[in-house]
Amino acid sequence: MRIVISEFISLDGVVQAPGGQGEDNDGGFAHGGWSQPFFDPEVVGGAFDDALGKAEALLFGRRTWQTMAGAWPERAGDPFADRMNAIPKYVVSETLGDDELTWNNTTRIAGDKAVAGIRELRAAEGGNLLVMGSPTLVRTLLSEGLVDELRLMIMPVLLGGGKSIFPEDGGLHTLELASTTISPAGVHVCTYRPVGQG
Repeated sequence: MRIVISEFISLDGVVQAPGGQGEDNDGGFAHGGWSQPFFDPEVVGGAFDDALGKAEALLFGRRTWQTMAGAWPERAGDPFADRMNAIPKYVVSETLGDDELTWNNTTRIAGDKAVAGIRELRAAEGGNLLVMGSPTLVRTLLSEGLVDELRLMIMPVLLGGGKSIFPEDGGLHTLELASTTISPAGVHVCTYRPVGQG
């Protein structure tokens, strides 16, 4: 499978709580919902829909999975929500018990075996394994060279701090720009791939 990362991201590299207030207040983050003014259904919504439409499974860190699991099952009946609810899901967690995996089609990957488990998924036949949010997990995937595509919806806003997906491991990670589209609100939807990968 190909691991594809899809993120709403600010100009200063923040991905924390793009959806709404209270989504993730860690570190005193006070700008929850910052992506809303820049969202348009055609370009940004279209990129999000395209990523999900090409995914065969979803991969989450625990916190993002819990946020999504608390929201999407209630939206059944909408084609996008129905796809989110039906598709296989994997969550990396050391703390969630199997009895807590209430969101349909979810499998837990033990946190202490995450890299090995994700390497197995990536080596398996199949299409895209899509990661949304999950900054801690994404940093690990980038550090380990396990990302095949990075889709960033870069929004024209500075947040002054917050969670990032970018590793601070001192490693050089060269990417090539595969495509870019600009929305009327100035959002750059950019697809990057590691150099040397198709």
